[in-house]
Amino acid sequence: MHQHLYSNFENKVILVVEDDYDIGDILEKYLKNEGMQVVRAMHGQQALECLKTCSIDLILLDIKLPKLNGWDVLNIIRQHNSLPVIILTALDDQVDKIMGLRMGADDFIVKPFNPNEVIARVQAVLRRSHAQTRSDQIITYKMIEIQLEHHQVFILKENQKHLINLTLTEYNILLLMIKAPNKVFTRSELIRQCMPDRDALDRTVDSHVSNLRKKLEDKNVSGFLINVRGVGYRLDQYYEI
Repeated sequence: MHQHLYSNFENKVILVVEDDYDIGDILEKYLKNEGMQVVRAMHGQQALECLKTCSIDLILLDIKLPKLNGWDVLNIIRQHNSLPVIILTALDDQVDKIMGLRMGADDFIVKPFNPNEVIARVQAVLRRSHAQTRSDQIITYKMIEIQLEHHQVFILKENQKHLINLTLTEYNILLLMIKAPNKVFTRSELIRQCMPDRDALDRTVDSHVSNLRKKLEDKNVSGFLINVRGVGYRLDQYYEI
Protein backbone atom coordinates (compact mmCIF):
# COMPACT_ATOMS: atom_id res chain seq x y z
CA MET A 1 0.00 0.00 0.00
CA HIS A 2 1.24 3.48 -0.84
CA GLN A 3 2.46 5.40 2.20
CA HIS A 4 1.72 9.12 2.28
CA LEU A 5 4.83 11.05 3.21
CA TYR A 6 2.92 14.11 4.43
CA SER A 7 -0.56 13.43 5.73
CA ASN A 8 -1.40 17.17 5.75
CA PHE A 9 -1.47 17.03 1.93
CA GLU A 10 -4.37 14.58 1.91
CA ASN A 11 -7.57 15.99 0.43
CA LYS A 12 -5.79 19.07 -0.90
CA VAL A 13 -7.52 20.00 -4.15
CA ILE A 14 -5.17 20.50 -7.11
CA LEU A 15 -6.41 22.10 -10.33
CA VAL A 16 -4.47 20.59 -13.26
CA VAL A 17 -4.76 22.89 -16.28
CA GLU A 18 -3.31 20.85 -19.16
CA ASP A 19 -4.69 20.24 -22.67
CA ASP A 20 -2.57 17.12 -23.22
CA TYR A 21 -4.70 14.22 -21.94
CA ASP A 22 -1.74 11.91 -21.34
CA ILE A 23 0.23 14.43 -19.28
CA GLY A 24 -2.91 15.33 -17.34
CA ASP A 25 -3.59 11.66 -16.63
CA ILE A 26 -0.04 11.12 -15.32
CA LEU A 27 -0.23 14.16 -13.05
CA GLU A 28 -3.65 13.11 -11.76
CA LYS A 29 -2.42 9.59 -10.97
CA TYR A 30 0.61 10.76 -9.00
CA LEU A 31 -1.30 13.48 -7.12
CA LYS A 32 -4.02 11.01 -6.13
CA ASN A 33 -1.34 8.59 -4.93
CA GLU A 34 -0.45 11.26 -2.37
CA GLY A 35 -4.06 11.49 -1.22
CA MET A 36 -4.81 14.73 -3.08
CA GLN A 37 -7.95 15.43 -5.04
CA VAL A 38 -7.68 16.53 -8.66
CA VAL A 39 -9.81 18.83 -10.79
CA ARG A 40 -9.00 18.93 -14.51
CA ALA A 41 -9.28 21.80 -16.98
CA MET A 42 -8.43 21.58 -20.69
CA HIS A 43 -8.17 25.29 -21.47
CA GLY A 44 -7.73 28.63 -19.75
CA GLN A 45 -11.37 29.67 -19.71
CA GLN A 46 -12.36 26.34 -18.14
CA ALA A 47 -9.68 26.84 -15.48
CA LEU A 48 -11.20 30.18 -14.47
CA GLU A 49 -14.65 28.59 -14.30
CA CYS A 50 -13.26 25.87 -12.01
CA LEU A 51 -11.93 28.53 -9.66
CA LYS A 52 -15.45 29.94 -9.33
CA THR A 53 -17.06 26.62 -8.52
CA CYS A 54 -14.36 24.64 -6.66
CA SER A 55 -12.27 25.28 -3.57
CA ILE A 56 -8.77 24.94 -5.03
CA ASP A 57 -5.57 24.72 -2.95
CA LEU A 58 -3.00 24.86 -5.78
CA ILE A 59 -2.90 25.12 -9.57
CA LEU A 60 -0.61 23.27 -11.98
CA LEU A 61 -0.85 25.56 -15.00
CA ASP A 62 0.37 24.79 -18.51
CA ILE A 63 1.35 27.81 -20.60
CA LYS A 64 0.30 26.78 -24.11
CA LEU A 65 -3.46 26.44 -23.73
CA PRO A 66 -6.39 27.05 -26.09
CA LYS A 67 -8.80 29.97 -25.58
CA LEU A 68 -6.75 31.64 -22.81
CA ASN A 69 -3.06 30.86 -22.44
CA GLY A 70 -1.38 30.26 -19.10
CA TRP A 71 0.03 33.79 -18.84
CA ASP A 72 -3.48 35.25 -19.21
CA VAL A 73 -4.86 32.86 -16.61
CA LEU A 74 -2.06 33.64 -14.16
CA ASN A 75 -2.54 37.37 -14.63
CA ILE A 76 -6.28 37.11 -13.94
CA ILE A 77 -5.70 34.93 -10.86
CA ARG A 78 -3.14 37.35 -9.42
CA GLN A 79 -5.61 40.21 -9.75
CA HIS A 80 -7.85 38.49 -7.21
CA ASN A 81 -5.87 36.22 -4.90
CA SER A 82 -2.57 34.64 -3.91
CA LEU A 83 -3.56 31.04 -4.71
CA PRO A 84 -0.37 28.99 -5.24
CA VAL A 85 0.42 28.49 -8.94
CA ILE A 86 3.10 26.24 -10.45
CA ILE A 87 3.81 26.89 -14.12
CA LEU A 88 4.31 23.97 -16.55
CA THR A 89 5.98 24.65 -19.89
CA ALA A 90 7.65 22.69 -22.67
CA LEU A 91 10.05 25.53 -23.29
CA ASP A 92 13.30 25.41 -21.34
CA ASP A 93 13.48 29.15 -21.84
CA GLN A 94 14.99 31.52 -19.29
CA VAL A 95 12.70 34.31 -20.51
CA ASP A 96 9.64 32.18 -19.69
CA LYS A 97 10.99 31.52 -16.20
CA ILE A 98 11.65 35.19 -15.56
CA MET A 99 8.19 36.13 -16.84
CA GLY A 100 6.53 33.49 -14.69
CA LEU A 101 8.22 34.67 -11.51
CA ARG A 102 7.58 38.31 -12.32
CA MET A 103 3.89 37.60 -12.79
CA GLY A 104 3.67 35.90 -9.41
CA ALA A 105 4.13 32.19 -10.13
CA ASP A 106 5.24 30.20 -7.08
CA ASP A 107 7.35 27.70 -9.00
CA PHE A 108 8.26 26.66 -12.53
CA ILE A 109 8.59 23.15 -14.02
CA VAL A 110 9.95 22.39 -17.48
CA LYS A 111 8.61 19.52 -19.60
CA PRO A 112 9.48 16.71 -19.91
CA PHE A 113 9.44 16.29 -16.15
CA ASN A 114 9.74 13.51 -13.61
CA PRO A 115 6.29 13.16 -12.00
CA ASN A 116 7.95 12.60 -8.61
CA GLU A 117 9.65 15.98 -8.97
CA VAL A 118 6.29 17.59 -9.66
CA ILE A 119 4.88 16.02 -6.49
CA ALA A 120 7.85 17.29 -4.47
CA ARG A 121 7.40 20.81 -5.87
CA VAL A 122 3.65 20.72 -5.17
CA GLN A 123 4.28 19.64 -1.58
CA ALA A 124 6.92 22.33 -1.07
CA VAL A 125 4.65 25.09 -2.37
CA LEU A 126 1.72 23.81 -0.27
CA ARG A 127 3.95 23.85 2.82
CA ARG A 128 4.91 27.46 2.17
CA SER A 129 1.30 28.40 1.52
CA HIS A 130 0.17 26.68 4.72
CA ALA A 131 2.83 28.55 6.70
CA GLN A 132 1.38 31.83 5.43
CA THR A 133 -2.18 30.92 6.38
CA ARG A 134 -1.59 29.43 9.80
CA SER A 135 -3.97 30.22 12.63
CA ASP A 136 -2.40 33.55 13.60
CA GLN A 137 -2.78 34.75 10.01
CA ILE A 138 0.58 36.38 9.50
CA ILE A 139 2.07 37.22 6.11
CA THR A 140 5.76 38.14 6.04
CA TYR A 141 7.76 39.53 3.15
CA LYS A 142 11.37 40.47 3.85
CA MET A 143 11.16 42.87 6.83
CA ILE A 144 7.41 43.57 6.47
CA GLU A 145 4.93 41.60 8.57
CA ILE A 146 1.15 41.85 8.16
CA GLN A 147 -1.11 40.47 10.89
CA LEU A 148 -4.36 39.84 9.05
CA GLU A 149 -6.55 39.27 12.08
CA HIS A 150 -5.69 42.65 13.58
CA HIS A 151 -5.15 44.60 10.32
CA GLN A 152 -1.71 45.66 11.57
CA VAL A 153 1.58 46.09 9.76
CA PHE A 154 4.96 45.80 11.47
CA ILE A 155 8.54 46.37 10.36
CA LEU A 156 10.94 43.72 11.64
CA LYS A 157 14.37 45.15 12.47
CA GLU A 158 17.04 43.93 14.85
CA ASN A 159 14.67 41.44 16.50
CA GLN A 160 12.13 44.17 17.18
CA LYS A 161 8.70 44.90 15.71
CA HIS A 162 7.77 48.46 14.81
CA LEU A 163 4.10 49.21 14.14
CA ILE A 164 3.19 51.36 11.13
CA ASN A 165 -0.08 53.28 11.32
CA LEU A 166 -1.74 52.91 7.92
CA THR A 167 -5.08 54.01 6.55
CA LEU A 168 -7.41 51.25 5.39
CA THR A 169 -6.61 51.99 1.74
CA GLU A 170 -2.86 51.98 2.39
CA TYR A 171 -3.23 48.67 4.24
CA ASN A 172 -5.26 47.17 1.39
CA ILE A 173 -2.67 48.26 -1.20
CA LEU A 174 0.23 46.79 0.77
CA LEU A 175 -1.63 43.54 1.45
CA LEU A 176 -2.56 43.08 -2.22
CA MET A 177 0.94 43.82 -3.50
CA ILE A 178 2.80 41.79 -0.89
CA LYS A 179 1.02 38.64 -2.11
CA ALA A 180 2.63 39.12 -5.54
CA PRO A 181 5.59 41.40 -4.80
CA ASN A 182 7.04 41.40 -8.34
CA LYS A 183 3.78 41.80 -10.23
CA VAL A 184 3.08 45.20 -11.76
CA PHE A 185 -0.35 46.42 -10.65
CA THR A 186 -2.08 48.99 -12.83
CA ARG A 187 -3.73 51.96 -11.17
CA SER A 188 -7.14 50.65 -12.23
CA GLU A 189 -6.41 47.33 -10.50
CA LEU A 190 -5.46 49.13 -7.28
CA ILE A 191 -8.61 51.26 -7.45
CA ARG A 192 -10.85 48.24 -8.09
CA GLN A 193 -9.38 46.04 -5.36
CA CYS A 194 -8.21 48.44 -2.67
CA MET A 195 -10.43 51.50 -2.59
CA PRO A 196 -14.01 51.97 -1.45
CA ASP A 197 -14.48 54.65 -4.14
CA ARG A 198 -14.35 52.73 -7.40
CA ASP A 199 -14.51 56.05 -9.32
CA ALA A 200 -11.25 57.31 -7.81
CA LEU A 201 -8.79 58.98 -10.16
CA ASP A 202 -5.33 57.74 -11.04
CA ARG A 203 -3.75 60.61 -9.12
CA THR A 204 -5.62 59.42 -6.02
CA VAL A 205 -3.80 56.10 -6.35
CA ASP A 206 -0.50 57.95 -6.72
CA SER A 207 -1.24 59.87 -3.53
CA HIS A 208 -2.03 56.74 -1.51
CA VAL A 209 1.06 54.92 -2.80
CA SER A 210 3.23 57.96 -2.09
CA ASN A 211 1.94 58.21 1.48
CA LEU A 212 2.46 54.48 2.02
CA ARG A 213 6.01 54.67 0.66
CA LYS A 214 6.79 57.61 2.94
CA LYS A 215 5.53 55.71 6.00
CA LEU A 216 7.78 52.79 5.11
CA GLU A 217 10.73 55.10 4.56
CA ASP A 218 10.07 56.78 7.92
CA LYS A 219 10.81 53.31 9.40
CA ASN A 220 14.01 53.12 7.31
CA VAL A 221 12.46 50.70 4.80
CA SER A 222 13.30 51.87 1.29
CA GLY A 223 13.21 50.42 -2.21
CA PHE A 224 9.56 49.33 -2.15
CA LEU A 225 6.56 50.55 -4.17
CA ILE A 226 8.36 51.11 -7.46
CA ASN A 227 6.75 53.25 -10.13
CA VAL A 228 6.68 51.47 -13.50
CA ARG A 229 6.31 54.35 -15.93
CA GLY A 230 3.12 54.27 -17.94
CA VAL A 231 1.84 51.10 -16.25
CA GLY A 232 1.51 51.31 -12.46
CA TYR A 233 3.39 50.03 -9.43
CA ARG A 234 5.09 46.92 -8.14
CA LEU A 235 6.14 46.30 -4.57
CA ASP A 236 9.68 45.08 -5.13
CA GLN A 237 12.39 44.65 -7.74
CA TYR A 238 12.41 41.60 -9.95
CA TYR A 239 14.13 38.50 -8.69
CA GLU A 240 17.49 37.74 -10.19
CA ILE A 241 17.33 34.35 -11.90
